[in-house]
Amino acid sequence: MTLQLDELKTEIDKLHEKHGDQNYTALYGTGCIKKPEVMFLFMNPTAKNITVNKQWDGIRAPWIGLKNTWKLMFRLGVIDEKTLTRIQSINADSWTPEFATTLYQQVAKNKVYLTNLARCTQPDARHVSDVVFRESRNITLKEIELLQPKVIIAFGNQVASNLLQQAIKVSECRRRKHELVVGKKTYAVYPAYYPVGMGQRNMPKAIQDIQAILKTIRGVSKR
Repeated sequence: MTLQLDELKTEIDKLHEKHGDQNYTALYGTGCIKKPEVMFLFMNPTAKNITVNKQWDGIRAPWIGLKNTWKLMFRLGVIDEKTLTRIQSINADSWTPEFATTLYQQVAKNKVYLTNLARCTQPDARHVSDVVFRESRNITLKEIELLQPKVIIAFGNQVASNLLQQAIKVSECRRRKHELVVGKKTYAVYPAYYPVGMGQRNMPKAIQDIQAILKTIRGVSKR
């Protein structure tokens, strides 16, 4: 099963070389690459993701070696309870390339794709400037055009604002659809609370909103 858009990797690597920490590598969006139901758009990778280590011999994908984001994915039905239990029970250095691939095969099977707007790995969760997000936007637009997702969930004010090129406050537009034109198609974008790191306190709100959004689009697709 193909899990990544190989044609974007060279451009992503170049942006990482320009804006990222050179002790680490870039990573790439991963999951269902053919018309996913949902594209989850996060901020940027950090060194807590073990796949950005140059010694890693496997897919370089979002959130590998971390725990909290997968709690969100479990609540949204992206991964099953057995997988979540394994994630929560192992340390970061116990992740294997095989488990990382198996995990994302499950993500892909459930028609989901995870990626970041800023294509630069940082050593920690330091602030990333809007300049980096703006320079990364064209890659994300290409990604969207190749994927053709049914819906895009943009996590956090900064991600949503730079993707949509307008000022966004998630607290003021919960569950509100915004339109993004890419090529000849218009995509539905929903800003959502950032659910991890400093935004972990907002995870319940993010879950409620995304569940409601998915219920709506699934209902539309059945009619």
